[in-house]
Amino acid sequence: MSEQTQTLAPEQKAATSQKPASPLTSVFSGAAGRNLGLVLALLAIVAVGMLTAFDNFFNFGNALVILRQASIIGVISIGMTFVIISGGIDLSVGAVLALASVVGSLAAIQDVAKSSHWIVTIVVALAVGVGAGLINGVVIAYGKVAAFMATLAMLVGARGLAEVLANNRTLVVSDRDFLRAMNVDLLGVDILIWIFALVAVGGWLLLNRTTFGRRTVAIGGNREAARLAGIKVKQHTMWLYALSGLTAGIAAVMLLGRTNAGTSTHGNLYELDAIAAVVVGGTLLIGGRGTITGTVFGVLIFATLSNVFVQNNMSSSLQAITKGVIIVIAVLLQQRFAVGRIKKRRTSQRGVLDAGGVNSSVQTQE
Repeated sequence: MSEQTQTLAPEQKAATSQKPASPLTSVFSGAAGRNLGLVLALLAIVAVGMLTAFDNFFNFGNALVILRQASIIGVISIGMTFVIISGGIDLSVGAVLALASVVGSLAAIQDVAKSSHWIVTIVVALAVGVGAGLINGVVIAYGKVAAFMATLAMLVGARGLAEVLANNRTLVVSDRDFLRAMNVDLLGVDILIWIFALVAVGGWLLLNRTTFGRRTVAIGGNREAARLAGIKVKQHTMWLYALSGLTAGIAAVMLLGRTNAGTSTHGNLYELDAIAAVVVGGTLLIGGRGTITGTVFGVLIFATLSNVFVQNNMSSSLQAITKGVIIVIAVLLQQRFAVGRIKKRRTSQRGVLDAGGVNSSVQTQE
């Protein structure tokens, strides 16, 4: 009883004396509210497209075009979501995509694929992506190199290796069975869209229905607390970057099937598009929070915006400026609705730790 009636610590007093959040802040700081905001933003862009180019924009064929354009960046963005939720960053996904596309289209690989099965091309591209991701993960987790610098080095190295292997040329894919498989329509929908949908569903299940996803969020929220709770933080970080490499490899296969060629110029600046989609989708750059659903909406917002600009014959420069403004607004909203809540929670936790001692500290971290 004496512990229950104990005087509140200063931190607890500060936490309890803070004004309650406004109803608007409470709604939009939750997962449902954030997704609602993304839906409204997407609908606003669609409305602009309908008003400015109704005949060309508002039809099923153009909707498929938007989804097809979003599919490759979307797949990369799913892997990027996991990395950013954990508090990391991966600048190398575009270069890894280029390297995987070049290796998958090498003459030796194509000869093996023709003599056996076209699936060999896919396996090789995925293996290259996972291998590059594992290198990133080992350097970051065990080498204790900052994720920004490690993945920047991979960006330069992977694209340089792709140039060497391709001899600065475009390698044409001649396996007709592979190309036929990657250009098929299922129920009238492009195979690339189906791949994006499957990767998105798989990413959602991995993040929300497995211990892997829960550990990812825990590491992003508080790395030290996750370690004290028994999570193998270094090993988990390594696999997160392997997952990001895997999605880059999948995107490389998709691009190979669509362009019929592998080149070191594939995936240029894709990492920036993926990061932008993830951030606009509501994933915190500081880690600890994010959703696959939000990332999908972020990808669709940028793909629809690009389509509206194309339909209205507007310059790519204006499109880039608009994207930049959207990203800045998204980051400002993150700071307004999310960072404040995180600070309040940490302040409250510190008050509990001071009042409860070591045992309470362990329980809170778990």
